[in-house]
Amino acid sequence: MSKVARIAMLKSFVEEEPENPFNYYALALENIDFDMNSATFFFKMLLEQYPDYLPTYFHAASFFADLGDISHSKNIYEKGIQLAQAQNDEKAIKELKNSYQNFLFENDLF
Repeated sequence: MSKVARIAMLKSFVEEEPENPFNYYALALENIDFDMNSATFFFKMLLEQYPDYLPTYFHAASFFADLGDISHSKNIYEKGIQLAQAQNDEKAIKELKNSYQNFLFENDLF
């Protein structure tokens, strides 16, 4: 299935289930290398409207770091780690902390 077809399919899922954050998350991921504006829109929307949707944080922080928005990315990592701790999700805590440490090192923020 082509990327365009997957995006169209995901948009139909959003129409069917507009309250399901996974559909927006999948659209954000599909658009990272395809349409940066759409990816930005979906990540920002997820962070604002679905702040408890933990999967968003890892990819959104990385995405905004790649765009050069270092302070926003740092904030996303920190909120994601706090959320993972609040949700007692050990795997997410480890992944986010590891990625955050790499982010800090790569951006000379130690």
